[in-house]
Parts: sequence; C-alpha cells; structure tokens
Amino acid sequence: MADQLPTDIDALQALVAAARAERDAAITERDHALSQMDRLRHLLRQLQRAQFGRRSEKLDPDQLLLALEEIEQAIAGTEAIEDKKDPAGARRRADQRRAERGTLPAHLPHVDVTVTPDDTNCPCCRTPMHVIGEETSKRLDVVPAQFRVIVTHRPKYACRACTDGVVQAPAPERLIKGGLPTEAMVAHVLIAKFAWHLPLYRQAQMLLAQGIDIERSVLAFWVGYAAAELQPLWLRLREIILSSGKIAVDETTAPVLDPGRGRTKKGFFWAIARDDRPWGGADPPTVAYTYAPGRGAVHALRLLDRYRGIVQCDGYTAYKNVANAAREEAITLAFCWAHLRRRFYDVVQGGPAPIASEALTRIAALYAIETTIRGRSADERRAVRQERSKPLVLALRAWLEQQIARVSGKATIAEHIRYALNHWNGLTRFLDDGRIELDTNIVERSIRPVVLNRKNALFAGHDQGAENWACIASLIETCKLCGVEPQAYLTDVLIKLVNLWPASRLDELMPWAWAAERAQRRAA
Repeated sequence: MADQLPTDIDALQALVAAARAERDAAITERDHALSQMDRLRHLLRQLQRAQFGRRSEKLDPDQLLLALEEIEQAIAGTEAIEDKKDPAGARRRADQRRAERGTLPAHLPHVDVTVTPDDTNCPCCRTPMHVIGEETSKRLDVVPAQFRVIVTHRPKYACRACTDGVVQAPAPERLIKGGLPTEAMVAHVLIAKFAWHLPLYRQAQMLLAQGIDIERSVLAFWVGYAAAELQPLWLRLREIILSSGKIAVDETTAPVLDPGRGRTKKGFFWAIARDDRPWGGADPPTVAYTYAPGRGAVHALRLLDRYRGIVQCDGYTAYKNVANAAREEAITLAFCWAHLRRRFYDVVQGGPAPIASEALTRIAALYAIETTIRGRSADERRAVRQERSKPLVLALRAWLEQQIARVSGKATIAEHIRYALNHWNGLTRFLDDGRIELDTNIVERSIRPVVLNRKNALFAGHDQGAENWACIASLIETCKLCGVEPQAYLTDVLIKLVNLWPASRLDELMPWAWAAERAQRRAA
C-alpha cells in the first residue's frame, strides 16, 4: 500500500485531510448513534418500570402508549437519516414496507393521478410513443374536515288562474328549531366529545381555527338537546340488557361539580354490559351506563330493579345486598377471578412472595383452559370445565386452606386468601354454567372510555350533565362493540327521532338492528 501513496506533498496533505474528515464524520455518526441508544435505553427503563415496577411507580396505560410512541418515533427518525445516507438500504426498506403494509379499505374513494414523462416522443426518431403498461402505487391521503352550509329552498307555488291556494313543502324537522346545526353537525360534536374525548372548549377552539366562531356554551346546548332526544333510546337499551339471562356490572367514579360548595362531589357511573359471544350466544354485545350520586346498595338496587338472572361482578358488598334482597334467589352472583388474581399480583410486585406466586400460577392454568373453549357452545364449555377446570379449582381451595393455616392472620396474603374463600361459591359458579365468563373484563373494558373522558373533562358540571354523559356514551360504546360507525348512526337516528319516530319501533334503532337494516338495503 505504501508504494501506492502519492509522493507529492500537497497530494499527501489532501489525502490526510480527507481521511480526517471521514474520521470526524464517523465520530459524529457514532456519537449520534450513542445518543439515540441512551434515549432508547431511558425509554426502555420507563417501560420496564411501567410493567414490572412497584405499583406506585407504574405508568398509566395511556402514558405507556406515549412512551411506546416515543420509541417508535425515534426508530423511524433514525431510519429516515439512514435512508438519506444509504440509497440502496432505503430501497430495501421501502420494498419491505410494501410487503408488510397490507391493503387499504376498498370502500374509500380512489383518486387517480397519472404521472407522465414531460416528453412522450421517441428519443431516437421522435415518433410519438404508445403506452405498453404501467406501474401503480396506493397511498393513504386525507381531506381535512370540511364544514359547509346547507341552504334549504322551499319554493311557493300558486295557480295563475285562481286567486286562492299557495302550495309549499313543509319545512324539514330540526333537532334545534331556529338553530344553526344539522343533525350531522350535532353528531360530529357528540362523537368528538364522547368517543374521542375532546372537551367542548377544545372543539370550539378547533372550529375557530377554521373561522367558525361558535362558543362552548352553544356546543353544550346542542349536546343537551341531543341527549334529550336520545334518552328514550338509551332507556330502551337498558331494558334490553336487563332482559338478558346474564350481565356484567361494574362502577367507576364520576366527579360532578357541586356549586353550593364550590368544589366537586363524587358521583358514580354504573355500567351494565352483555356479551354472549364467548359462548356463541345470538344476542349482540351492548353496554349501558347509569349515573348515580353514590355507590351504596340503594343505587345498585335501583339499577338492577326487577332483574332476574346471573350478575357477574366483583366482591363489592352492594351486589351481595342486591342478591339477598331479590326474592326466591332470582339473582345469582358470579364473582370475577381477575379481581382475585389482581390481589395476589399486587403482593408479588412488592417482592418475593412464594404463596402469591403459586396462586397466580394456579389461576393462570384456569385461564389457559378458557382460551381453548372461547366461542364454543355453553354446553361444550361446561363439559370441558367439569373435566379439566374443576379438579384444578378443588385443588386450589385445598391449597388455600393449607396456606391460611400457615400464615399470620394479620398478613396481607391472609386477607387475600380469606377473600377467595369467602367468595368461593361465586368464583366457582362458572364450572356449572357455560355462559359465565371467568372474569368481568367485558364491563371493565367498557368502563375505560368513561375514565378517559373523565380525565379530559375533569368533571361533569351537573348531575343532569352526568346523566347526559351516560346516555350518549352508552349508544356510542354499543356502536363500537357492534362494529357500527357512530357518526353515521347518530346522524341518521337523530333525523329519525326528530321526525317523530314511533316509540313502539325503538328496537329498530338499536345499533345492531340499524346496521343490519342498512346492510340489507345495500344488498337489495
């Protein structure tokens, strides 16, 4: 190599300068990579703490998603820089993205854009060339939300030969008479607030950014009118759920402004849900929320008044009081294994806990069996549970009784074991009825959107406002469970209701029935 070096001093200096520049660039690139690695390690430690740390250190699930987004953005940013430096690698990664990205929904509008060369004459003889084929690619585009003004004209007709009689079509009914919004506009506000958790003041700011000055109080007026119109549908939805043979129930706090004291008071959203899909039931999944100013048994009694069937719930005393108050054991309680599991899980997070760890392993075995029978009939599920789950449950009880005799009665683990034994009949009810799930996750998942809305809205302004919240959220979350697009649903339903839809036909406006009717119309 030495004999290939230039002998000229200037050429040697230029070569050394080039080598130094290359080295400096490599050092800069290395430092950037190390910085990125440090950032990713920091985010990874946050995620590990979120998943495995002590309970007090755990991240909120939403914060966890934000941390994941940060990591994904950092990786993408690094790839973008690499793409500019390495064209061959960029092409390779582009080919990989094409193979992995999947297809876009067929129902979306397709806009064709043809890109042709500036010159389509033959470069040799200048004869016009003809198309022999083409390459196509598809990308997802967006048209920002566009607001428009609907101008309704109602011509008046009169006969030139007569002096009496003017004919004019009646004015279409409106949700808000004399108001600005169409039913679609009101539905848009409802979806933004209750499905995507955008408070009304933020929506007012977003409208103002497009030159539309509508105050938050006006948006609130629209929401109140819509809730009043939708209330009969919400009440009927609750009736339908309470006619089911099995429901799941849960509750969560709902801070409500208490004007007399100048602060918030603690109200509660009670959720009742039905989901028969795990055992192949024909009834569609649905959920309904009810606001109550408290969490006591009196509110649970009012919520489940005249209900007859199975209630899946946690071990809260109010539910036991409801079951005890029902005549002739009309209500059967099935308790949630996830709540029991969570108790042992919290103990394990505090440090080595062999008893709690063993309990988790035994409960996990029950869940493993459940994954093999999901979607099968109730009779099949019962048969499998009797054969495979029942021996595990009996062994778990015997083991728990042994452990509670070994530990101090004041120990936390003893408290959790007593909880399991005291609720044993309700916990084991799933063994004899294939319709019963192992836990109440269906209703806990349905509570989550309410919690997200609560975080963004902070509190409801009034008890009536909380009831409106419950009404609209019930219909929107039921739409989600049934795979129904809530914007189209609420728009159409509001139009039908303001045009005096018969109360006897409210069942036709339930999300699942509405979707089935539209699908039938499209197929015709």
